[in-house]
Parts: sequence; structure tokens; C-alpha cells
Amino acid sequence: MDSIHGPSNGPVDRTRALEAAARARAVLQDEALQKVLVASTGPDIPVPRQIFVNRNLHFSRVELVGFDMDYTLAIYHLRRLEELSYEMTIDRLVTAKGYPEAIRRIPYDHAFVMRGLFIDKKHGNLLKIDRFGHVGRAYHGRRALPDDELQQLYRNERIRLKNPEYAWIDTLFALPEACLYAGIVDLFERELATPCDTVKLYDDIRDAIDTVHRDNSLKAVIRKDLAQYIFKDPELGPALHKLRSGGKRLFLLTNSAFDFTRAVMSYLLDGVVAEYPSWRNYFDFVVTDARKPEFFSGANPFLEVDQTKDDNAVLGEASMLERGRVYKGGNFAAFERLTGSAGESVLYVGDHIYGDILKSKKTSMWRTCMIVQEIEDEIAYLESRRDEVTSLAEIELLQARLDDEVQRRKVRLNQVERRIERAEGDVAQLEDEFRATKAELDRVRKALKECSSVVKIVEADVEAGFNAFWGLHFKEGSENSRFGEQVEQYACLYTSRVSNFLFYSPMHVFRSPRELMPHEQAGALSGKLGVMGSEGLPKASLRAPTEIP
Repeated sequence: MDSIHGPSNGPVDRTRALEAAARARAVLQDEALQKVLVASTGPDIPVPRQIFVNRNLHFSRVELVGFDMDYTLAIYHLRRLEELSYEMTIDRLVTAKGYPEAIRRIPYDHAFVMRGLFIDKKHGNLLKIDRFGHVGRAYHGRRALPDDELQQLYRNERIRLKNPEYAWIDTLFALPEACLYAGIVDLFERELATPCDTVKLYDDIRDAIDTVHRDNSLKAVIRKDLAQYIFKDPELGPALHKLRSGGKRLFLLTNSAFDFTRAVMSYLLDGVVAEYPSWRNYFDFVVTDARKPEFFSGANPFLEVDQTKDDNAVLGEASMLERGRVYKGGNFAAFERLTGSAGESVLYVGDHIYGDILKSKKTSMWRTCMIVQEIEDEIAYLESRRDEVTSLAEIELLQARLDDEVQRRKVRLNQVERRIERAEGDVAQLEDEFRATKAELDRVRKALKECSSVVKIVEADVEAGFNAFWGLHFKEGSENSRFGEQVEQYACLYTSRVSNFLFYSPMHVFRSPRELMPHEQAGALSGKLGVMGSEGLPKASLRAPTEIP
């Protein structure tokens, strides 16, 4: 008896499998059901506000939902905060590190930096790499490296996160340091004609930025005018309320100290929803000064914070976590034990790939959601260029087909030429075939050259239209960028802001699109590659994330 193997129950009767397939077709052909489905279209969620899925997640199974604060619950006005951090860092470099006053003339250029870049400290370059660690484009200072120089430096080099010669710009907080690094390299070498110690420069900038964060000088300015630097999302409170109403417990887990956390969260949430007069009413547990990523692997105790003071003083070590109280420090193992929720029953939402997402994913079974603030702009841009992106996908499919046809005809020419040389068969007929195949090869080669030129021009135009220096966030050439690959690998879900949960039921099933490996795609595409037309599948490299049904 023919059989196939089911996922876990051993052999399955082939006849039963065929009957099951027939039942499935019957369901699909049920006209009454089709009318019901057409009449019930579900909520119309704008694409930039959707939650995108890398791994299936049954929200009904999540008991506890946690949030980072900075760039997660608190969405900053990027350029305002970046410029403030940039100016304060420059001031410290001049006053405390001895850098020349000339660096104050370097303007901040928001467009020149994006999350996911790497700094090559040895050579003084900014790099964008693909998911395999290969460098796709690079700048030395503000000068784009030409292809020959790029190949010479990085042709045989794979950029690895653990290599100390490279620094990854993986947080929005780090954008100013990348821009300043490139600007100072450029100033020293072009204008001041002074050798630049690019390794020391990076260390000095990193120390200066760390200092303005650590000594609270940056946060002191933000606290004086929260509205200037933090976007007050009117849907944040209702989204958190919806989660609580759906039976979820919520927690806050942030590296910010209590005094700053209280100021920001009060601004965002106090009085927004009548049922929650204070921001603390939303959360069952509040942990500040968490020291992520150490929180996920360390053994620091939980300390209770004295909420009557504004100096982050503590009352002592905590033996339990209680609603209404605030804690600092702590560790992952103790958190799971004290909250009674562990593993896949916990969803943690954050913006930092390493501190919030990657580290929690590697050391725990928590489910993860990454906040990617930049995605709204990228989706809106891709939508505005939909026609070009669709055309590009079709041309690339044609390009692949033409490339295959060139190879086929070259092989055939070689075969015919050898037969002519050996005088095998009707030589005159073979010579006619040779001339006809050569004419076809020339025609296909010409079309391939034209397609390749079009692809190069259109792809460069689409990418440069989003960012003239680096292209799209999530792609580098035809591959995912390293940033895109990290989001895909470590975030179960990703979305542009926390308030997007307002559009979904707390019982929602987040389903990821079925992924096909290349050998599976070959079968799916075989019918499409015969005759090229508008039905060609869109290329993933320039496609907006899959919409949630």
C-alpha cells in the first residue's frame, strides 16, 4: 500500500490523504461559505500600522506582555533628539577630549546614517552589509568608496558582530555617533590635512556619548521639555488598556532610572484613559535600571525603589514583585519565578536588537516583538513606487530566463561545432543550425544586456529614492541587509509602534506566510517562467512586508 509520512504519527494511508484533499477542495468550493467570507473582510488596517509576523504566535497563549520604554513605549522625535545628542557629544569631545573647535562646524546629517550600519574602526569606514556579512557599499568619511577600493578592502572579508574591529550601529541612540565619526574623519583628512587615528576616534566618541547618557545631562534637557522630544501617541493608552481587558498582565522593563522613567511615563499615560489615573496602573510589574542585556544572563537582585524620592534611592532587596511597587536591577530567572510566567507565555516588546530581542531570544523562550520606528517611512515610500517595483520584479524574472537561455545556446553551439569538426551527420544542415543558433544567441545576449542595464538603473533609482547613501533599511542589493536578517531571525513579530496592538484582538493568531526554499520555489515558479508577463512574482528584495490577513 502506498503511504506518506505525517508530521508525527507515522505512516498515513494514501487513500485517506487523497480523501482529505478532496474534502478541502469541497470546503473551498462552498458557495455559501464564500459569500460569508466576502461579506466579512475584517478590519482594514493601514499597512504601515500592521504587525508583521516572522513566526506564528497565538496571542491567546500569552499571559504576560512586557515593554521596554525608550523608543518602544516612548517614541522620540528622531531628528530633534539626534541633534541634541550630536551637539552634546561634540561639546564633550572639545572640552574633555581635546578635539579642535573646527569639529563644531560639522553639521548633523540625518539622511547620512541609518540603523544597521557598521563602523570599520581600523579603516575609518561606514559599511552596509548583507545577511551573509558581505559589504555592499561603504563610505570613508563622506566619500563613497569606488568599487575597486571596496573590492580591495572587503572582497574576501565577512563582517562578524564579534570582531572588535567593527562596531554595529544597532540602536537609534547610536545614529549621531556614526554621523559624527564620518564627519570628523572627513574633516581631518580633507580640510585639516591631519592624520586621524580612526580607532581612538571611535573610542572617544563612544565614551563621550556614554557620558552624556550616564551623567543624565542629556535626559535632564529632555525632562525640561518632554513635548519637544517625545511624541505623545494618543492610541498608546487605549492599546495597553485593550491588552489588559483581554486578560493580559503587563510589565515595564527598562534600562532607564526611575526618576526619568516616571517623568516620561507620566507624560505619556497619566489621565489618558479614565480607568488609569496614573501610568503605574497599567502595569503589574515595573522594573527600572534593568541593565539589559545583563538582565537576561546575570544574577543581580531586585531592589525596591523609594517612590517618594526623585534620586532613585532604594528601600532594600525585594523578595517578591508586587503591583504598585517599583524595582530596579533584577535578573531573568528570578523574574520568571516571582511573576509565575515563563517561556512562551511571555511576550517582550523592545526596539534594541541585541539588548531587547537577540539576547532574550538566545537565553529564554520568551516570544519577541521588535519596534521598528523607521518602517512606516519605508512602507510609505515603497507604496509610492509600487509601479517601478512591480516592473523591476518582472524584468528580473525575464533577466533570469534570458541568462538561462544564453547558457543553453552556448552549450548547443559547442555541441554543433564539435559535430561539424568531426563531420558527424549532414554537415550542411549542422552549419545551418550553427548559424541559426548563433543568431538566436546574439539576439538573447542583446536582450539580456538591455535587461541587466534596466535592472541596474531602476534598482539604483528605487533605492536612492529612499536614501541616496544607503538605500533601503531591510535590503542590501538582492539580499536582506544584516539589519533585516536580524529582525527576521530574532523577532517573532515586528511593527512600527506599540499602539498598533490596538488594531488586533488579544486572542489574535499571528500567522507567518509559508516560506519556500529554493527547490520548493522552483516548482511554484515553473509555470510562470515559460512566458514572462505581469503575473511574475514580486522580488522580495524590494517588497513591503507581507500583510496580515
